[in-house]
Amino acid sequence: MGAPVLNGPFTMPMFRNFVPRKLQPWIYVFMAVTFQLSGGLYLGTLNQMVGETTLMREDLLMCLYANLAGMAIYFPLLFRMKFRFTNKTLLLAAAGGVLASNLIAPHITYLPLLWGICFIEGICKIQGTFECMSNIQLWMTPKRDFTVFFPLLHIIILGSMQLSDLLCTYLMYHYHWSYMHGFIAAIMLINLMILQTCTRHFRLMKKFPLFGIDWLGAILWACLLLEIAYFFDYGDWYDWWNSPVIRQLAVAIGITFLLCIWRMLTIRHPFLEPRMWTYRHLVPILILITLVEAFLATERVLEEVFYEEVMHYTETVSVQLDWLTLGGILTGCLFAYWWMHIKRFSYIRLLSIGIIGLIGYLLGYYFTLSGEIHISQLYLPTACRGFAYAILSATFMVCLEEIMTFQHFFQALSVFNMLHMVVGGVIGSALYTQGLAYYLPDNMARYGAAIDRVSFSRHPFPLGEYMESFVSQMMEISIKQIYGWAGYACIFLLLLFLLYDAPVRKELKLMPGWRSLRKEIARSFQKNPSRKTNEPRE
Repeated sequence: MGAPVLNGPFTMPMFRNFVPRKLQPWIYVFMAVTFQLSGGLYLGTLNQMVGETTLMREDLLMCLYANLAGMAIYFPLLFRMKFRFTNKTLLLAAAGGVLASNLIAPHITYLPLLWGICFIEGICKIQGTFECMSNIQLWMTPKRDFTVFFPLLHIIILGSMQLSDLLCTYLMYHYHWSYMHGFIAAIMLINLMILQTCTRHFRLMKKFPLFGIDWLGAILWACLLLEIAYFFDYGDWYDWWNSPVIRQLAVAIGITFLLCIWRMLTIRHPFLEPRMWTYRHLVPILILITLVEAFLATERVLEEVFYEEVMHYTETVSVQLDWLTLGGILTGCLFAYWWMHIKRFSYIRLLSIGIIGLIGYLLGYYFTLSGEIHISQLYLPTACRGFAYAILSATFMVCLEEIMTFQHFFQALSVFNMLHMVVGGVIGSALYTQGLAYYLPDNMARYGAAIDRVSFSRHPFPLGEYMESFVSQMMEISIKQIYGWAGYACIFLLLLFLLYDAPVRKELKLMPGWRSLRKEIARSFQKNPSRKTNEPRE
């Protein structure tokens, strides 16, 4: 199956005739950005939400993981929805779902319901983004070259993440944390008006029914992902194995996992097929992305503790670093595009550059962190983090696509994003939280021996000021120690990676067209897969 040959200029037949042709793809770029700006709840407003509502920090983080889990679990269904419904129907449903979620979520405090809303919002978010980007893919790269598509896609995805954090922080500072939800709802109303007035229902191919989808399997995998997120998110709060809740949840995770494997091996069309796991180099890619996400979890734990407890930055000060992250992301995506598409260099070496950038971030913070630094001294390591994250995210996806057939690519992409979005980050956060829980009391006990009668000989002795400075210094030392261990581990990973030889093909394979993909899916559900369909050839 080859890529379709274009007989004329790029067109988007779902748009009405009065919409200028040159403007049409940019409208979809705008909508893709708006979908990526959205979320169930927004971490930039986390401290204010904790102080104003009855929710804990762990509750709000679980909302984030539920949102990401909804995005990850929905990947295998994206093409089935595309072949069943029109582009306009899917975008209207996605925008309507995001709109409703952002209007409802700020007023919900019942956690299971709030997590469910965030999960559904994640589904709508990825559905809207996919529909927008899949319809302008040929505009971005007429040959469906993923070394072009994925770096440009990650400019939108990762860049929007930083812009969302900036927006919600400034809206919270000048108004209220709930204004971010209102802002996203207003943007979704604009999307709905654009879709209703500028687009029409159009089908590129014959409608394909939603039969053969393993809905129960999807629910089981989603439950497993949410249980793992809950386990590591609330583990420290429940005191890990000292709590019966964590012990019972560990048993539930094991049972759910066995049910997922049993169903995968016993039905004809499982949600994740056994063959998907047999591709060479898939497991190393999944392990690497999990480790990378665990290293990057320092941003959510160690950096936030340093900004708040040591430097005493307000949100509007620490959020300035998002601009450096955004610059690093843009540079990393463009560098990945230049390396993979223009120069056609080795993907393995590009991944090595990404890991080196990650080491630069970890060691940069290790050697820089101090209560006496200026925020500008953190610019370079922060930019290294964005640069490394962009390179690794885009390159891992290109490698994943190159080693797999398109039949299993979106299933593998679902597993990839389960680890990329949820599991790696939540495990890393739990490890760093435990590290702080160990090193902070240990350092206070060690350095506390310096407080003796001589220290208290001054009269009057400023005990409050002295203890505040002492605790801040112990926090600083503890954070530096954990950054040091993370840096050592990342260097060790780089050395192992350099020893590992996993060449990816040098000649990019051709990507199939939408009609070819539909026919391939249809043949997989026939009793005699070799029988040809009566659909016209492309």
